[in-house]
Amino acid sequence: KNWNDQDHLAFVLAHLSDMLELLLEPEQLSASSHATSNSLVSYEAVCALSFLIEGTVEGSGTVHPLHELALWQPCQEKNGYSKSNNAFSFPKLESWLRSCLTTNPFGMTACLRSGKKLAWAQQVEGTTRRAKIACNTPVVPEVFPMVIMSQVYKQTLAKSSDTLVGAHVRIHRCNESFIYLLSPLRSVTIEKCRNSTFVLGPVEVSVHVHSCDNVKVIAVCYSLSLSSTAGCTFHVLTPTQPLILAGNQAVSLAPFHTHYPMLEDHMAQVGLATLPNYWDSPMLLGKESSDTSVFRLLPPSDFYTFVIPFEMEGDTTETPGGLPHAYQKALSQREQKVQIWQKMVKEACLSKDQRKQFQMLVESKFYEWLIQTGNRQQLDSLVPPAVGSKQAAG
Repeated sequence: KNWNDQDHLAFVLAHLSDMLELLLEPEQLSASSHATSNSLVSYEAVCALSFLIEGTVEGSGTVHPLHELALWQPCQEKNGYSKSNNAFSFPKLESWLRSCLTTNPFGMTACLRSGKKLAWAQQVEGTTRRAKIACNTPVVPEVFPMVIMSQVYKQTLAKSSDTLVGAHVRIHRCNESFIYLLSPLRSVTIEKCRNSTFVLGPVEVSVHVHSCDNVKVIAVCYSLSLSSTAGCTFHVLTPTQPLILAGNQAVSLAPFHTHYPMLEDHMAQVGLATLPNYWDSPMLLGKESSDTSVFRLLPPSDFYTFVIPFEMEGDTTETPGGLPHAYQKALSQREQKVQIWQKMVKEACLSKDQRKQFQMLVESKFYEWLIQTGNRQQLDSLVPPAVGSKQAAG
């Protein structure tokens, strides 16, 4: 459960001995491949652990990597550091780590508990009372901030905000919602969401989607990875191959198909361009690595462009890089059919009453289609909240 920092700590403590043994040189292991009371952990191995563990000294706000803390003079006696061989006693190092390890004070649990609450979702009685949106900027040191969005239900939420710029965004248990985060982002994790659409600004590092059903993700991102998803669609522009990990079913990959006025400026900010683009060349990893039926490329006949329905300043007026030929051709053919239909209506020479009756029939069929497809909810939620409703900036 990577959403719960306490579970994360418990997992690390339960496997700490195994982790340290993996870092031992072969000559430091017993015949049964375990550490002994005389085993030594090299300084280089502790440097490697700094990838996972960092901390502070006596409650100061400055965060240091593990290897720097381990060489701090008052700690050397506790962790068994020997200057002569530049290594640590295995038992003492393990004991020291166990006594010092705690939950991440800047993690997800702390962010929800003590971070700044953001009232970005409309406070509609019965639907958003459980929604939690928070940012840890006020309490975190000078690193990339974290924004958490949890349990947003039946909402359209749209933000282009300084709070989001360069942020690690965690989206959790959001259902039947449309979420637009139109700022340059650092990374995005979408977990346990259902029946929702996520439109993201350019993502500098990664988008990871886990344990989601029937979600649509629209993004320009450096990398995309999926695990344990079902029936999800991804419209992406990415310079790396999408990673399809274990447990996915019915993944649809499609070209990035939208724009907003600041998109190209935001892409420049995070260093992403339109080429290369490997949206259609995924890499399958895990036990399904040979099962190409896990994914499909969206057929051009099912392809439609996506309109972001918000006004903002900026110069981008079309999808960056354009569309692949087959998809552009499908759009052109569909547009041609609309033009032919409009011409037929115009040349039908209907009377005033006939035009009125025809218009009512078309509107009725359109309304039925909106309800059947669920688009009625999306359109209704685009109506601005009433004056005086609780909507915080940030």
